[in-house]
Formats: sequence, structure tokens, C-alpha cells
Amino acid sequence: MREVISIHVGQAGVQIGNACWELYCLEHGIQPDGRMPSEQSAQDDSFSTFFSETGNGRHVPRAVMVDLEPTVIDEIRTGTYKQLFHPEQLITGKEDAANNYARGHYTVGKEIIDPVFGPHSSYRRQLPRTSRLFDLPLFWWWHWFWLHISSYGASFG
Repeated sequence: MREVISIHVGQAGVQIGNACWELYCLEHGIQPDGRMPSEQSAQDDSFSTFFSETGNGRHVPRAVMVDLEPTVIDEIRTGTYKQLFHPEQLITGKEDAANNYARGHYTVGKEIIDPVFGPHSSYRRQLPRTSRLFDLPLFWWWHWFWLHISSYGASFG
């Protein structure tokens, strides 16, 4: 079975990601709290490509949401699907880069790289849960982000 980890970055990436996960839940019959009716899970296990099953029977997305400014991710934390994501999967900074590339690249943005891709990051904690990582779709908005990914040894594909 293929397993996918999605990383949604920036306002646009997080908003697209939120819409995607709502759609995945609807398509696979997963409730906003991560539960699935037992008769549905017996029929089809295709949902396991995008979701991990926890010990208590909940299905959690294999995803990480990242943004410097917390407003968009706070919408997920307080929205209908707030119980779907583990808090470690929703990573925010304290302030945005104010549409200033240099600020995002050299100051505020550097602070968020380690929580996302560092040795104890949310992304790395998801890797052991995958038996065969197939793909890593990235939904991002920041150009500078790509420049720093390889320094943490992330593998894409």
C-alpha cells in the first residue's frame, strides 16, 4: 500500500490543505473527529494511503501544516475538523514575514525550519509510521522554503 505524507506551507498551502483533508474525509467516510463507521472500514482500506490509524481507532492525516502567522492554522484548530489533526501537526510561528522576502528568509522564517524538518520534527515523527513512503506532496507558498529543505536531509520521492 502506498503511503503519502503531505506538507502544507504558508497561507495558501494551509488553506488548500484544509480543503483537501475535508474532501479526503468525505470521500472515505471519516468523521471530523477521525472515527470511521466499522462497516465502512471493513469494505475498503484505500484511506490508509493518507491516514494513519491510532491505537484507539481514530484516523489521523499524514500531514503537517506550517505557517509563520498563526491565523489560518488557528482556523483549523477551532474549526469542524479540529479533532482530526494532532497538535504536533499544526506548526505556527509567532508573526508573519509581512510580505518581505528578506524577513521571511533570514529572520522569522529560519526559526520555523527546525520544528518542521529538524531531528525531532513533526515531519520526522511521521516517517516511522509509514512502511513504504511513496510520495511527499508539498503545498507551499514560500519560495525560500525549498532552499533549506535539503540541509536537513529530507527525501522527496
